Amino acid sequence: MLYWAAVFFLIALVAAVFGFGGIAGGAASIAQVLFVVFLVLFVLSLIFGRRGPVA
Repeated sequence: MLYWAAVFFLIALVAAVFGFGGIAGGAASIAQVLFVVFLVLFVLSLIFGRRGPVA
């Protein structure tokens, strides 16, 4: 998911350089949403991911 956030961020940068403001804004917002989802899933996996053996 972090990979796709980086891809959309790069698309937003390239679109902004070439002057496509609408495409750049859309790609940037998609990248932002994907990054937030990644952070939430990452924190949840840190909290609930590793459990010790139940004795």
